[in-house]
Amino acid sequence: MTSSPEEPWPVRKVSHNIGQWIGRLGWLWIDGQIAQIGRRPGMSTVFLTLRDSSADISLTVTAPRDVVAPALTDGARVVVHAKPEWYATRGTLSLRADEIRQVGEGELKARIEQLRKLLEAEGLFDPRRKRRPPFLPQRVGLITGRGSAAERDVLTNAQRRWPAIDFRVVSVAVQGVNAVTDIVGALQALDRDDSVDVIILARGGGSFEDLLPFSDEALCRAVFACRTPVISAIGHEPDTPLVDYVADVRASTPTDAAKRVVPDLSEEQRGLNVTLGRLDRAVRNRIDREQHRLDAVRSRPSLARPTALIDRLADEVTTAVERARRTVDHRLTRADAELGHTLARLRALSPSATLARGYAILQTPEGHVIRAAQEASPGDPLRVRLADGTLDVTVSG
Repeated sequence: MTSSPEEPWPVRKVSHNIGQWIGRLGWLWIDGQIAQIGRRPGMSTVFLTLRDSSADISLTVTAPRDVVAPALTDGARVVVHAKPEWYATRGTLSLRADEIRQVGEGELKARIEQLRKLLEAEGLFDPRRKRRPPFLPQRVGLITGRGSAAERDVLTNAQRRWPAIDFRVVSVAVQGVNAVTDIVGALQALDRDDSVDVIILARGGGSFEDLLPFSDEALCRAVFACRTPVISAIGHEPDTPLVDYVADVRASTPTDAAKRVVPDLSEEQRGLNVTLGRLDRAVRNRIDREQHRLDAVRSRPSLARPTALIDRLADEVTTAVERARRTVDHRLTRADAELGHTLARLRALSPSATLARGYAILQTPEGHVIRAAQEASPGDPLRVRLADGTLDVTVSG
């Protein structure tokens, strides 16, 4: 039978049906953590709040007083054999328990070891995915207990090493039923903050039960999902909760985390001074070596007296010029004398010189030279070439 706007179910029917469905669950074994125990004087029933160890979910449990051991306290990890019951008149759900077993340390360690193997098989401990925190973060996120010794250790030692370091501190419960929920919420908040370069998860020492939240599966997976590098500083050196294996860096103590997150300013200054001194010596040695090489080069004759070669070559050039000038003058003088002799011989052999002595040359109008009287006849026109000019004559006999 279904309900409809025309035929709605009354509240009693809804409550009755819910009770029937819940009743079908029967008896269950439930794992959880006791958040609160209410023992009222004179009452045979004890009221407990059973909380999930990894989520913000809780249920009310009722049990006879003889079922709840007197040594059972808030925060204890238990396994409860109970049956869900629905109180129809009040519309509430609770668990009626007939047996409550406190989980012993041995069983808890066995569960943690089983969880460790599971997470390791899934690759949450893989060293290849671990990130190196920045050398000098601008801002550090710190998740720790309010006013705890771990907070003082981290802040004091980090600021002593690097006074200008900036922290964003988120105070949470680091043990008890609310620890996992608070830590996961703070972790996610710091991971969303882009100004935070690295996150420190810190807690001081404690018993095995006190450190149980840091081996919780939900917290391990939240650390694995962080984009920001996470440094785990839980307890002392022998303490190794599962979050140490998942974190990018494991610090043995909160003080060790402060040393790992920022460099030591005094050590860096000393290292810088040593480096500067080494660099200064290297530069000075290089300058001295180059100065010696330069002095050796400058001591060479070509650089000691750079004009010596020029002077020597200038003297050679001057001597060569003088020799060339004397040679040219001698050649010109001899050529002039030879030319004078040739000119004298030429003048002696020239017809003009003969004509100058009173001789003449007879030529026909055609230019033929008359060398014998038989070559001309009376009446022939002839041309007489003298030393100075010509004459036209006619042969008369």
